[in-house]
Amino acid sequence: MKFKTNILYLLLVCFLFVSCNFFKETDDRKAIAKVNDTYLYEEDILDLIKEGMSTQDSTMVVSNFINRWATEQLLVSGAKRNLTEAKQESFNKYALEYKNELYSKAYLEALVAKNIDTVITSNEIEAYYNENKQIFRLNEDLIKLRYINLEENRLDLRDLEQKFKRFNQEDKRELDSVSIQFKSFSLKDSVWIKVDQVVDKIPAITTENKNELLKKSNFIQLKDSLGLYLVHINDVLLRNNTAPLEYVKPTIEKIVINKRKLELIRELEKDIIKDAIKNKKFEIYN
Repeated sequence: MKFKTNILYLLLVCFLFVSCNFFKETDDRKAIAKVNDTYLYEEDILDLIKEGMSTQDSTMVVSNFINRWATEQLLVSGAKRNLTEAKQESFNKYALEYKNELYSKAYLEALVAKNIDTVITSNEIEAYYNENKQIFRLNEDLIKLRYINLEENRLDLRDLEQKFKRFNQEDKRELDSVSIQFKSFSLKDSVWIKVDQVVDKIPAITTENKNELLKKSNFIQLKDSLGLYLVHINDVLLRNNTAPLEYVKPTIEKIVINKRKLELIRELEKDIIKDAIKNKKFEIYN
């Protein structure tokens, strides 16, 4: 009787062992590196190899990635052996909070993108500007100007200069039609730009003549190795003045949209809570 019992016990153990291995999922992934019980698989590095990379470059990229991966695994393993349980629990809590924050943020951003109204009227922009002028103080000088850079020995230089100065509608059309002959140019003198940008664009402007840019309705001729520059200052706004509406319009649009996003997020969070309570997915126990 005891012999039969032992046989049945052995058969049961064999059955359980075979069953566990039968139902165990096989991992067909190809491992390329191992640190302790953690593996790095071939599929983990597929995105590293870009089209057109040489064999040498791809080998170096993969090798560097594997070394970084191994270093990270060894550091984590060492940390787990040496850090206290309390410290590890604290890190796990931070990791979970960060994960939840990422999921929540992604979900809210998707809801906001689907529901937000991105249309901003001119009246809204103007109203916000008039109510908040104190925050739109310039911290740089702005100017409106036009300029052309051309060869100094052109036969039609005097004619071009006259049209550039007068700049009526016909002059604008004619200058624009021959603008391909200029080394560089800008004829949009109704747009506010930073003086520093102009200095970067026109090499002939120096610290000595820079102040000439800050004189309204001023015409300047400048020369350098690239040729002759004809510059006309249309308007000037000095730092600490209130920025013009057209200059800060893109900023106001971003501010208005961000305000709408915050308001929409608050409403969505309230609706999510209300819906969860209504459907008994969220309950508070007294």
